Amino acid sequence: MTATDPALTALANGWAALSLLHGRIEAHVERALQARHDLSVREYSLLDVLSRQHDGEGGHLQMKQVADAVVLSQSATTRLVTRLEDRGLLARYLCPTDRRGIYTDVSETGLQLLKEARPTNDAALREALDDAARNPELATLVKAVESMNPAQTHAGH
Repeated sequence: MTATDPALTALANGWAALSLLHGRIEAHVERALQARHDLSVREYSLLDVLSRQHDGEGGHLQMKQVADAVVLSQSATTRLVTRLEDRGLLARYLCPTDRRGIYTDVSETGLQLLKEARPTNDAALREALDDAARNPELATLVKAVESMNPAQTHAGH
């Protein structure tokens, strides 16, 4: 394959479209969350991931698992956890069975903020996808995103 190979060009175009869609969605959701809840997309994602933990087997996530879930490095995730802990949205404590392990849980304040922010996040996501669907270069990608969870798609899409 050469640099001008049509398959590579199509692949590069597809990647550019996916990157554009991601950027537009993230920027739209970020503006909505910041304006209404003083949360970034990453902060919202972290609260959401941590709120899904449970006390059962494998219910608490290690920092690497959390970092993977929010698509950040472990050090960036640790800094994000510290910021949210400083705001009273998270609490850290030692693992009762392994004193070297540290768990991070969403506080009651954090759960309340997450509950308030979830409709904002969902509405902003829907708006961003609807807007992107009007762009012929992005419409196919929007359909692919929507098809990943048919029960969650918007009526008429």
